[in-house]
Amino acid sequence: MSKSPDDIRSISIESLNHILLKNKFPLYRSKQIKNWTTKIDIKSFDEMLNLPRDLINFLKKNFKLNHAEILSVQKSSDKTVKYAIKLHDGLVIESVLITSNDRITACVSSQVGCSLDCNFCATSQLKRMRNLEAYEIFDQIMILNKESINYFSSSISNIVFMGMGEPLLNYKNVIESIDYITSDYGIGISYKKITVSTSGISKMIKKMADDNVKFNLAVSLHSAIEHTRNKIMPFSKSFPIKDLVESLEYWYEKTKRRITFEYLIWNNINDDFNHINALVSICKRIPSKINLIEYNSIGNSNFESADEIWINNYLNILKDNKIPVSVRRSRGKDIQAACGQLANKH
Repeated sequence: MSKSPDDIRSISIESLNHILLKNKFPLYRSKQIKNWTTKIDIKSFDEMLNLPRDLINFLKKNFKLNHAEILSVQKSSDKTVKYAIKLHDGLVIESVLITSNDRITACVSSQVGCSLDCNFCATSQLKRMRNLEAYEIFDQIMILNKESINYFSSSISNIVFMGMGEPLLNYKNVIESIDYITSDYGIGISYKKITVSTSGISKMIKKMADDNVKFNLAVSLHSAIEHTRNKIMPFSKSFPIKDLVESLEYWYEKTKRRITFEYLIWNNINDDFNHINALVSICKRIPSKINLIEYNSIGNSNFESADEIWINNYLNILKDNKIPVSVRRSRGKDIQAACGQLANKH
């Protein structure tokens, strides 16, 4: 059985240069092709109007031009918009546009489903079908940017990899997509406006530091006590807190950029002073800020939001220790678009 042709966008510019020269096409055609492939409205090689017919026929014979499309749109009462996006193979991811003040944030996915098993997250209940290719992540962001302009008359201002999947388990494609979206081919957004959120893959955090990435890092912590974290995030048994803290210290040493800890507070799980003090201890070792996140129920009776008094206890003690902290209220709960709710229920 012959191998299916590659999508043209999965071919590096260097490889494309080589292929064109080998087949006696001028080198400058390579940039023209790449320019066309960044346009989300282009569905076939025939639409690449400045290419000669013999080159178009060559591309049609040797490559594919896959594309994604919006399957459904849901709008929240708070103006959050959730998209189900169908990929070329029929699989579906979810993405969200969130507006606040003068900011429009795109929450994007990196995998179809998720590789991890966080008990409080709806996405983790989905089987991981596959990683997204770099061009699929790029397509997703370009689609969201077009929608942002349509709905809010403004381009995306921020990007967070906090949708479906664990970005650091699709590292190569996530990095490639970020490099692309920040380039002239993309929307020219600054690396400083991009945040990659991880559940704590220690060795990959060190690799990011060694690769001198320019974007921001967020870590879903939720407990700085080992046995609690293992209970709510079973995969973390393979990534002990000691190793996670060491990797974050290494990150800061290399990048000099502060980490954001994302932290949910649940009733009878981490709503006590031992958990608060453990969090303070880690924050004193690692320059960081804390986002206390409102929990969004997914129907698991083991997880209930803590009383407001415990949110205030966290706030007050963290502030007393001069640790930057804020409470992030959920957006899009009425359409299951809030943190931890993406589960392809469209």
